[in-house]
Amino acid sequence: MTKAAKRSGPGSGPGSGPTVTLCRGCCCGTERKHPGIDHAGQVERLRAGTADAGRVRLSDCLDACAQSTVAVVSPSAAGRAAGGRPVWLLGVLDRDTEDEISEWVRAGGPGVADPPGMLDLRVFTPARRIRAQLD
Repeated sequence: MTKAAKRSGPGSGPGSGPTVTLCRGCCCGTERKHPGIDHAGQVERLRAGTADAGRVRLSDCLDACAQSTVAVVSPSAAGRAAGGRPVWLLGVLDRDTEDEISEWVRAGGPGVADPPGMLDLRVFTPARRIRAQLD
């Protein structure tokens, strides 16, 4: 991440569930780039959907602007122990995708559960330099 992320919601202590990092500052979360998207509502829906199972952080920029809106689902300690790595998702712009992200976090996230529904079609691999920021 290029700037410090903000943590939110219950279960945000060490060893808690998966973390969803949502790009917000540069262009992903802006009306200019994505008119008609309720960006604040998206954050609240993700927080509500993952509240008891994980956490949501906001990043100013994840440096993958061409894939906007980007979210990264990082594994819990258990998921990492099982070999899970952060999973980068592109085009997180609709409620179905938000719901699938929340469902995945509630199921345990990377390393514990497979992504539900069509979420695996949104997975992409960012440049190594960018990816290293969340590993």
